[in-house]
Amino acid sequence: MISRRDFLQASMAASAIVGGSGFGNWARLAAQQRLTQDQLLQFDTFGNVSLIHITDIHAQMVPIYFREPSVNIGVGGNAGVVPHITGADFRRAYGIEDGSPSHYALSAGDFSALAQSYGRMGGLDRVATVINSIRADRPDALLLDGGDTWHGSYTCYHTAGQDMVNVMNALRPDAMTFHWEFTLGSDRVHELVQGLPFAALGQNIFDAEWDEPAELFPPYQFFERGGVKIAVIGQAFPYMPIANPGWMFPEYSFGIRDENMQEIVDEVRAQGAECVVCLSHNGFDVDKKMATIVSGIDVILSGHTHDALPEPVLSGETIIVPSGSNGKFVSRVDLDIRDGRMMGFRHKLIPIFADVIEPDKDVAAVIEAERAPYKDQLSEVIGQTDELLYRRGNFNGTWDDLICDALLSERDAEIALSPGVRWGPSMIPGQDITREDLWNVTSMTYPEAYRTEMTGEFLKIVLEDVADNIFNPDPFFQQGGDMVRTGGLGYRIEIDKPQGERISNMTLLSSGEPIDPARNYVVAGWASVNEGTEGPPIWDVVEAHIKAQGTVSLQPNNSVEVVL
Repeated sequence: MISRRDFLQASMAASAIVGGSGFGNWARLAAQQRLTQDQLLQFDTFGNVSLIHITDIHAQMVPIYFREPSVNIGVGGNAGVVPHITGADFRRAYGIEDGSPSHYALSAGDFSALAQSYGRMGGLDRVATVINSIRADRPDALLLDGGDTWHGSYTCYHTAGQDMVNVMNALRPDAMTFHWEFTLGSDRVHELVQGLPFAALGQNIFDAEWDEPAELFPPYQFFERGGVKIAVIGQAFPYMPIANPGWMFPEYSFGIRDENMQEIVDEVRAQGAECVVCLSHNGFDVDKKMATIVSGIDVILSGHTHDALPEPVLSGETIIVPSGSNGKFVSRVDLDIRDGRMMGFRHKLIPIFADVIEPDKDVAAVIEAERAPYKDQLSEVIGQTDELLYRRGNFNGTWDDLICDALLSERDAEIALSPGVRWGPSMIPGQDITREDLWNVTSMTYPEAYRTEMTGEFLKIVLEDVADNIFNPDPFFQQGGDMVRTGGLGYRIEIDKPQGERISNMTLLSSGEPIDPARNYVVAGWASVNEGTEGPPIWDVVEAHIKAQGTVSLQPNNSVEVVL
């Protein structure tokens, strides 16, 4: 008798062969450069349950450019496997033809040229069109939001998340979970969550004082869809007080809490759940490991690491579905649930080509209303770029190079540090840089650009700690985003070395001299998690720098030597 795992593997293999996942079809059409909305939305309805997944929107309501990473290093058992392959290797793995829109949507190569051909992606009015199409086909489909939604733009900052709440309510989600939302501060999060018309889930959000589940965030919600009893379990970002300022939400603790997750899965199964879905903001590698520890989860809808994969990944007997970021993609997953078990699935990662998908008029009107009070500020041009500006990659991005240059010049520093966050749209050469563009890569609630002194020894400790957060071979100890970006400082990193031994050859770039462990260096940075940090907001610092330059030009950044 065929095992369930073998059955699921056969289902995935068949999808890849015949295009049942949906990706193969639009990849072929994309190669011929004749995409239409009907082709993007075409789907052979399957089974009796449909899930719709969006995640990591980061408050991007309108179409944007977003370049996927060209460097995404995996360690341990995740070395050399998706999502840790990029560029031509990624395209070969999925049969993506060079120059096709699928190449443009899913990998980094030739991005500027392809962007000129295929245009912007995303826009929540286009996302609404896709969601409405799925609902027309499967009226009781579940729409699930993986979090990082109320953060990342000028209007989101100035409305304390209300703009995104209003737009997302128009999409009518059934549930969401959380990460950057907590950086609005506990009081504001409470206010917004209490007004939501859908479930706010987090099995790993606990009361810090009593170490009990937080009442405001139930661990799960039941839904009856397609004659199937479905339990959706929320998994918020586990490392909130490490990656973000714990003083903003002191009453909460987080963590992976895999033992509690197992108890919750067992509990919902005992209550009759025939299908268990985890709506996760763990990050892809953490989700893969959790699926091997916690039994009984059918589907993990994966967020946080912004990975966009055209096919799910099987971990144990759980399928993991990552759906990209910034509104670039919507995932549809159809499930065949029989006798309390998932017997098969069909999946499609739907790319939101903004020039192909017609905007939904109702949601477009909501977006326009939210943006109208800020129209002049959003559209003000502060400079131009001759460079492709992007943020993604383990060690640097050109947006971060620009931010570091601004910190060095405007804060009169020798060394600059910029957080390795993944959010922030891209810009192609020749574009005007507007205030909106700048805020899309700097907007947060702790933006102070500090100026301080650090010893060379302390700088090495910082780099070592961040490196271990990213490259620890155990995914459960990977607590960061990408590597902290540096300006004025070069170094060598050996990925596979143990903690404390990865960083060497630290160099002050202005002089070419080795960093002296005993010397104090003037360091500027931003996004410190420490309470009481002082300094001008980072957007003011970068805006002054761009205005002084007029047109942004950057030197190639070869300051980090990576040894694999």
